[in-house]
Amino acid sequence: MVHTLYYVYDPMCAWCYAFAPTFEKVKESLPSNIKIIYVPGGLAPHTSEPMPQIMREKIESIWYEIEKVVGTKFNHDFWTKCTPKRSTYLACQATLAAKIQNSEEAMIKAIQEAYYLRAMNPSQEETMIQLAQELGLDMELFKNSLTSEETIKNFTEMMNLRRKLALNSFPSLAIKYKKEIYPINIKYNGPKTILDQIENITQNVYF
Repeated sequence: MVHTLYYVYDPMCAWCYAFAPTFEKVKESLPSNIKIIYVPGGLAPHTSEPMPQIMREKIESIWYEIEKVVGTKFNHDFWTKCTPKRSTYLACQATLAAKIQNSEEAMIKAIQEAYYLRAMNPSQEETMIQLAQELGLDMELFKNSLTSEETIKNFTEMMNLRRKLALNSFPSLAIKYKKEIYPINIKYNGPKTILDQIENITQNVYF
């Protein structure tokens, strides 16, 4: 029987970036009968307005917290080199546009590294285009897909799926076993804990 593991994320979510190495280890050890569906949840809608100073300070403080708690590294130059915007929908759409070219996971990683390590602004379309070029994607197809009606429709469906799954935090994991959805507790730096939960559910230990 094939089971579905839903991963709710946002490429501009700092906690998702912190979770990425652990999730890679989880994926490496997943049984072959578990397929992963990436669900871009959409933290913040499109806006051209600069991020308010109080929000900038709050988000940067979260970066420091993650560095302390998880050990993740951030490039804080972003806050002086870029004009931050509380806008993540474009980055989410970029992952779906890359998915058309079988590069969804690569684009998620590229956006995270651009934002958190390279001090690039993921809210800007030119950033998404540069990353697509670096990934070697078909640029005409990517540019057409980035803001297309089809991509926006797919993104809306993904946000609706997240709500249906009742997964409202980023990152979130849930597995579909038979017809039921079971949330998985996120453990930063703890892939075994996550894998044990998945195994317990799919091996029917709880029932």
